[in-house]
Amino acid sequence: MKRTILSLILLALQAATLLAQPQFGQQPKLVVGIVVDQMRWDYLSRYYDQFTADGFRRLIDGGFSCDNCLINYFPTVTAIGHTSVYTGTTPAFHGICGNNFYIDGRKTYCTADTTVSVVGTDNMKKGQMSPRNMLSSTIGDQLRLHTDFGAKVVGISYKDRAAILPAGHSANAAYWLDTKNLQFITSTYYMAELPEWVKLENRRLKQNRDVQKAGEDIGLSPLCGTITTDMAIAALRGEHLGKGKHTDMLCVSYSQTDVIGHRYSPRSEQTDQAYLQLDRDLGRLLRALDAQVGRGQYLLFLTADHGGAHNWKFMQDHKLPAGPWEDPGVKNSVEAYIAKKLGNTRPVIMAELDYRYYLDRDAIAAQGLDYERVKAVAIECLRQTPHVSFVVDFERAAQQSLPPFIRDRALMGYHYRRSGDILVVPDPGYYSYGRWSSPIGTTHGEWNPYDAHIPLLFFGWNVSHGATSREVHINDIAPTVCQMLHIQQPNACSGEAIVEVFDD
Repeated sequence: MKRTILSLILLALQAATLLAQPQFGQQPKLVVGIVVDQMRWDYLSRYYDQFTADGFRRLIDGGFSCDNCLINYFPTVTAIGHTSVYTGTTPAFHGICGNNFYIDGRKTYCTADTTVSVVGTDNMKKGQMSPRNMLSSTIGDQLRLHTDFGAKVVGISYKDRAAILPAGHSANAAYWLDTKNLQFITSTYYMAELPEWVKLENRRLKQNRDVQKAGEDIGLSPLCGTITTDMAIAALRGEHLGKGKHTDMLCVSYSQTDVIGHRYSPRSEQTDQAYLQLDRDLGRLLRALDAQVGRGQYLLFLTADHGGAHNWKFMQDHKLPAGPWEDPGVKNSVEAYIAKKLGNTRPVIMAELDYRYYLDRDAIAAQGLDYERVKAVAIECLRQTPHVSFVVDFERAAQQSLPPFIRDRALMGYHYRRSGDILVVPDPGYYSYGRWSSPIGTTHGEWNPYDAHIPLLFFGWNVSHGATSREVHINDIAPTVCQMLHIQQPNACSGEAIVEVFDD
């Protein structure tokens, strides 16, 4: 009798689970992906009481929150984060190893593509862009494949990389802002001419006095998020997203939060203003989605590409360990150390990017030096450098005496043709201080929770209300969405679906 009752209970639980999951043939009308650049996870609680009921709080109170979502690779920077969200994998597989990185010794901007031309401006530097440097497919690519390319996929952001990489290779369009002319533009990778609805939106920008007054510094204004939202709503209507036969996808990335964070840091009044305005803009976007697609008819997720450290001076003022990591000074010291040890007369370090050192193999060979010896001497010097926790030899990371946590993240972020040779892991609270960080601002890029603990909210179609504290990762987002849609995962996906999102 006891066994019979137990069997009945198990069958009932299995049936309930199956009923809770999205059934084959059922799909939302639209998927909306939102990435907020440099948003720390703790901002959800920090600003909760100040958020309106229509924006972030609607997502938190009515959706599902993954409270322990971590980035599981080095380095934690914008292009990598956006790519990892939508591909379900990490730089080891998708190949976007930074905003800038080297491909076989050639410095490359993540979305640079000299084979295409700009559309919508005469500013060539802002328009020769495409996703061709990305090696894997995205959620949108899989959605397009699944529907024989009937689904529409559109990416929108202030930053080119934040519009292009999420939308994927087969996207119908990606639009980003030409900050010189304050117009949304694209490239011939997608189209030969801007659609009429984009031209109309650009005319509105020309007539917007606040936008024109902000000028090329628009990224430092919360208004940047407002015009990104305006463009997203215009795309929703102009492309009739969520109105067709197939599930469409809209990828929206908010970048002003990152620009403001770099300049002013997390604890600033400017950051407060940016998030409270973003909350209002999210409310507008959700209302537009309700009106066009219908409540409960769209699946939305919101996350971040990375977080951000507290300003090191702020931390020191409050007796907390922190400080600047002097990138150029360390690089020069390593060069001098190698020259003293090995006698070379020409530099052998090609570059230092995101705590990674790229050795110049041609310069090493031309001077009759041994590559492995040069690398060993460089590592020897870096290990003696103040405020260094670990130095990782990428090619030998699996054999080094490293904490598994550090080793695994180093390997997940390492692509042998694109990531350089040596990774430096600074002490907690120490970070690069220079181009991307003002004296009162901050930056990001490391494994620590301030950079790697990000928000992850799911909302809408077939999403259960609730939360989990189970550790999940940035590359789990894409397989979760794909499982809910019953489509194949991106072709290099290494994450796992977060079943709590749709299990009741």
